[in-house]
Amino acid sequence: MKFEVTILGSSSSTPIFNRNPSAQLLNVNEKYILIDCGEATQNQLLNFGLKANRIDQIFISHLHGDHYLGLVGLLSSLHLNGRTKPMDIFGPAELKEIIDLQFKHSQTILRYPINFRPTADDKRYRIFESYDVVVDSFPLDHRIPCTGFLFSEKQRLRKMIKSKIDDLSIPPEMIPLIKKGLSFTDKKGKVYSAEELTTEADQPKTYAYCSDTICSWKYLDYISKVDMLYHEATFMNDMLERAEETFHTTALQAGEVALKANAKKLLVGHFSARYRELEPLLEEAKSIFPETLLAVEGQTFQI
Repeated sequence: MKFEVTILGSSSSTPIFNRNPSAQLLNVNEKYILIDCGEATQNQLLNFGLKANRIDQIFISHLHGDHYLGLVGLLSSLHLNGRTKPMDIFGPAELKEIIDLQFKHSQTILRYPINFRPTADDKRYRIFESYDVVVDSFPLDHRIPCTGFLFSEKQRLRKMIKSKIDDLSIPPEMIPLIKKGLSFTDKKGKVYSAEELTTEADQPKTYAYCSDTICSWKYLDYISKVDMLYHEATFMNDMLERAEETFHTTALQAGEVALKANAKKLLVGHFSARYRELEPLLEEAKSIFPETLLAVEGQTFQI
């Protein structure tokens, strides 16, 4: 099962040095989920050959412009390109007012329905569930209401041992039942348990997205033991006072969060415009948490 994230935008408040504001595309078994939607998100999708019409869910963490100002443009383009299937949007309640106002004054009636579901930042909530994934929101500690998102794969069925299918002439219609635990009786009357015919499914993976937040440690329980943690790292630690003033995190602190959360990998992004080169931020985070990667735009990370 595919579970990977492509970075579309990794800058903080302003686009600079060929970096764009926050946006990521999560591919869950070839189903697309957009996480935040800063300016130029639809351009980045085009640049990287990713089809916007395959996006069915959009999650917006908060209402600072670098996290949502590309949304109306993307929705408009989907409308102009003939989209008819519904779009699920999750974000602060006020976001619906912003979307409605934009389309009201442009006299635009979308060809497709928007299913808007407001998020809340007071505790953890299960906000979406499909056949492949469940999504929980959780509160972060920023200047305005802000939520993180935890994307968790669902447990898959056991895997068939392919050689057993041929050796025992197992009918195709029996395979799903065996994966669910049903035994199989061959033509000679011998019974095979599901455990004999299958192997364990892969363990479900988890991806946590921590958008803008001060390093308060309040959200550690929500991201415990994730396979990959994306965490903002706006500044280096010599700018700690500025980070605290603006409710952001340093690269060093992001490493500490990943360490305390027992994450397997850390992906850092949301870089300040003051940094042309990102290697120093990477090295700072790695000094605490060696399994750290830079959220470089255009790169896809297997979770």
